[in-house]
Amino acid sequence: MGDEPDVEAVLDALDDAAAREILQTLSEPMTAGEVTAACDLPRSTVYRKLRRLSNASLLDTELKLRPDGHHTTLY
Repeated sequence: MGDEPDVEAVLDALDDAAAREILQTLSEPMTAGEVTAACDLPRSTVYRKLRRLSNASLLDTELKLRPDGHHTTLY
């Protein structure tokens, strides 16, 4: 049963208006910077909410290699 999300974590994440706004914005994969711009939220808040949503299994993350050799995360 380790694959199932913690119900309390899911409910806590969904009880947050900014987290719900982020979920609604993510109709397609986006970087944290793109989410920040789309939601007009501080970058630190976006990263905190994305981590919370990810930990609650409410969104997936994908690591992408950029042309400059660095990586970025898509949510």
